[in-house]
Amino acid sequence: MRTRLSDHVRERLSTFGLMAPSIAQCAVGAGIAWIIAMELLGHPHPFFAPISVLICVGVGLGQRLRRVAELVIGVSLGVGVGDLLVGWIGSGAWQIALVVALAMTVAVLLNSGALFVAQAGSSAVLVAALLPGEGAGGLDRMADALTGGVIGIAAVALLPASPFTIAAKHLSGVLDALSTVMEQAAEAIEKRDVDLAAEALEEARTTQAAVEEFEAALETSKEITMISPLHWHRRAALARYETAAVPVDLALRNARVLARRTLAALGEASPPPAALAEAMREVSEAALLLQLELGAGREPALARQALLAVAARERPEGLGFSAHVIIAQLRSVVVDLLQATGMEHEAATEALTPLDEPRDRQPR
Repeated sequence: MRTRLSDHVRERLSTFGLMAPSIAQCAVGAGIAWIIAMELLGHPHPFFAPISVLICVGVGLGQRLRRVAELVIGVSLGVGVGDLLVGWIGSGAWQIALVVALAMTVAVLLNSGALFVAQAGSSAVLVAALLPGEGAGGLDRMADALTGGVIGIAAVALLPASPFTIAAKHLSGVLDALSTVMEQAAEAIEKRDVDLAAEALEEARTTQAAVEEFEAALETSKEITMISPLHWHRRAALARYETAAVPVDLALRNARVLARRTLAALGEASPPPAALAEAMREVSEAALLLQLELGAGREPALARQALLAVAARERPEGLGFSAHVIIAQLRSVVVDLLQATGMEHEAATEALTPLDEPRDRQPR
């Protein structure tokens, strides 16, 4: 229990370390946006300015530039509809319902983005419920939203999170998952253990979330290197993660099929040979090598060499149907990971040992 609690604390601290720059961006940006809107623009209650910073920067991963545009336009739409109708029909329960319905309807017709629609509706609520008597015009609120958006982008540029760290952490999770699936499948074959094979399959089925998180992290990392001059020098290292993104996703998909066929193969009369488990374990280790080399900002030469050694292996003989499928998927995983190291698809495929014709098949 104590070990599990310690692991949980370390995981939370690691997550905080990753998110700390975004928290600082939100805090500093919100304060600066409030000061600028009050002192320079002369708005007495510019709450849209700090809110815009929070929505723009956030503490998660996503496309900040798009969020700024959706935020400003969404606020403008909500404020415009709210100001127009509240001055005519007044404020109350049914008026709020009508204002929100109209603002969100127009937003959906213009752009179905969730942030855009939600911001239009929430801005209309604020205008209709809280601000009708304060005399602040819609243009003032739109200016506050734009101010917050600009400050948010400046905070990302001047107080940036490390794009390399973000990408490395999330790709590490993907490659760890791939390595674990391959290792568990190999152990299941060695021990002829159906339960271990079932665990490998269950592990494989949970990996898609890690892939999606990595894809979002990579988009954020690319955005930071575009916005922030402080991280322009990271573009070359980040390009290796872009190269690895699609092939690693494909490798995990093939690993899921491999795990499923491993479970099926252990129920057949001729289970997979130990040599197949050894090849799986080598692929597992190569995935970890790829993780370490990319994390160190190096060309993944060692991982490529290890994968080429697996690709050059001879195919075991006397295999059952499921074992043949496992080999096909293993070869696909090897090709995918070779592409993740930077090899072209054709070169990676040519590195595989050619599949021999079946022995019982005579040429005509």
